Amino acid sequence: MASVGGHRGRTSSNAGDAVRRRSDEVVRRRHPSFLRPLFDDEPVWARDFEDLSYEWRRLFSELLGTFFLVLVGAGGGVVAALTHGGIGRGAAVTAPGLMVAAIILFMGAVSGAHLNPAVSLAFALRGDFQWRRVPGYVLAQLLGAAGAAAVLRGLFGTAGHLGATLPEAGFTSGQAFGMEVLLTFGLVSVILGVSSAAQNVGQFAAIGVGSYIVLAGLWASPISGASMNPARSAGPALVAGDLHQLWIYLIAPPVGAIAAVGAAWILRGDGGDRTARAAAEGRLDLD
Repeated sequence: MASVGGHRGRTSSNAGDAVRRRSDEVVRRRHPSFLRPLFDDEPVWARDFEDLSYEWRRLFSELLGTFFLVLVGAGGGVVAALTHGGIGRGAAVTAPGLMVAAIILFMGAVSGAHLNPAVSLAFALRGDFQWRRVPGYVLAQLLGAAGAAAVLRGLFGTAGHLGATLPEAGFTSGQAFGMEVLLTFGLVSVILGVSSAAQNVGQFAAIGVGSYIVLAGLWASPISGASMNPARSAGPALVAGDLHQLWIYLIAPPVGAIAAVGAAWILRGDGGDRTARAAAEGRLDLD
């Protein structure tokens, strides 16, 4: 029995060494020499993004991150309704930006912290993210958003329409649609920019992305809610059962994202550089 156990131990060790050697080769092939030491302390599954063995970690990261984003984004509207304006618009639009920055910093190295189907679409169109991963990421984002909305409904009922994003009184659906296209165009342009090798800002990306979300909300949320995210809008709408304006927020952000990919090509040419792929796939600390 001892010899059998020892044989099994050696087999397991040999298999582990083979996996490690393969991940070392992936890092050597895909990353320049000055970046390779950054991967030395990473687990094997994080070193090789093409390894699907631990895809569930990345999907859980997207689900959890989107849950927190929608909990804060939609929760601000719910609490504002319950407290009769106890949370002002400035605070309500600042909180999601700060939450996104926090999520990028604490989970960006796992999944890339897309948190938004429009962002996953843009990274794939740009060549920074594998198309086969897009459906799983989008599903995880939608589940996270719906879960946050369900928690809010369980705690507070349907107060404040569960923080749903809707065109404000005095603005048409067309105006809200146009605003969402423009805002998402800006957001995705920022994300693609800070993720590119030309900028190479590393974890400062969290500041850039979070700041843009706050800025967009401060001036444009009275028009459309400044969603810029199909998942953020779909979660509360689905849980509340109010879908009459959801089409705006399902269509406009992807349109804006596609336009941003075109602008990125004009600004920086083809995508798919090592730094951008690392950011999209879950490696932002490349400073």
